[in-house]
Amino acid sequence: MKRLTIRARLTLIYGGLFLLAGVVLLAVTYVLVDQRMPQPFGVKLRDLPVTVTTPNSGGGQNIETLRTLVQEAQNEAKRNALESLLTQGGIALIVVSAVAIAFGWLLAGRALQPLHQVTDTARRIAGADTAGRGLHERIALTGPRDEVRELADTFDEMLERLDRSFDGQRRFVANASHELRTPLALNRALVELAVTRPDASAETRRLGESLLAVNERHERLIDGLLTLADSENELTERTPVDLAEVCAHATDQAGKQAPDIPVRRSLTSAPTSGDPVLLERLTFNLVENALRHNLPADGWVEVRTGPVNGRPTLTVTNTGPVIPGYDVETMFQPFRRLSRERVAGARGFGLGLSIVRAVARAHGGTAEAQPRPAGGLVVTVTLPPA
Repeated sequence: MKRLTIRARLTLIYGGLFLLAGVVLLAVTYVLVDQRMPQPFGVKLRDLPVTVTTPNSGGGQNIETLRTLVQEAQNEAKRNALESLLTQGGIALIVVSAVAIAFGWLLAGRALQPLHQVTDTARRIAGADTAGRGLHERIALTGPRDEVRELADTFDEMLERLDRSFDGQRRFVANASHELRTPLALNRALVELAVTRPDASAETRRLGESLLAVNERHERLIDGLLTLADSENELTERTPVDLAEVCAHATDQAGKQAPDIPVRRSLTSAPTSGDPVLLERLTFNLVENALRHNLPADGWVEVRTGPVNGRPTLTVTNTGPVIPGYDVETMFQPFRRLSRERVAGARGFGLGLSIVRAVARAHGGTAEAQPRPAGGLVVTVTLPPA
């Protein structure tokens, strides 16, 4: 059986108390009326004159008959009065109970209004697209400083600390990524200078190429972290963007990394608004991920754009190893990848799909994935219309 809400319980309590008070009041009134009206005509039977008559006289019999009639009249009047009291009192009790229930419902709703405000704020924060987003909201409950006010103030203090914590974490990732770019760029320049010298030996050139590959891998990691940190923030400026144009450019760039795998494109205009750089990175990551985790032979990638149910949609489908359904959501978490047995080719950092979902959510959209029964993945990104 479904449990009653707090408001319903309070209403039943208020209505029950009013009903109990009415029943007690009616019972007390009934007893008092029963005690205070023994002779409704104000005639006491003992005050009636008793005439002593002779046996041949009928006066005594007449007095006895009068006493009986008066007694019956008194009992009838008393019974009618008590029945009228019970009937009218019962009707009044029902009306008062209905009014009490309605009043209790309104009173309970007013008493629980601050709790509803706390619940609504918590629901909005919990429904934010990304962890940490929405923590700037506050309940800011006004009114007397009672228990509910203390609860709301404590909740606001917790939100303030969480907001500072998430904001500090985002700033740290962004600052660390910027600071790490400088030494990596310097290392790349020094290695390139060393391997391009005319007197460089073959071993030095091979070592330099290996160092450049490692340096490039680290640069891509830093770029991914910086993009992820930027996409966690809400967009402050939006520009009109056609998703089809972004996908055309991004697929051209990503397709150069795996020229042996065909990329099928069906690009229909899908206008939206947002950050073109982030949207390009979203598309590039999807296509790059589809190419990297593909079959070594007879593999393919399909990229589609167009409106679906009035919303611009990007769908990237690829062949590849069979992926269990329970592993799909894991791939959207940062630094989480599939096991080596399920991945063909080089492994990434586990940031590709994390950046995709973060960018989609920053634009007010969604990013979902479904495994193909024959192997591979279907990733669908839905964005708000322009």
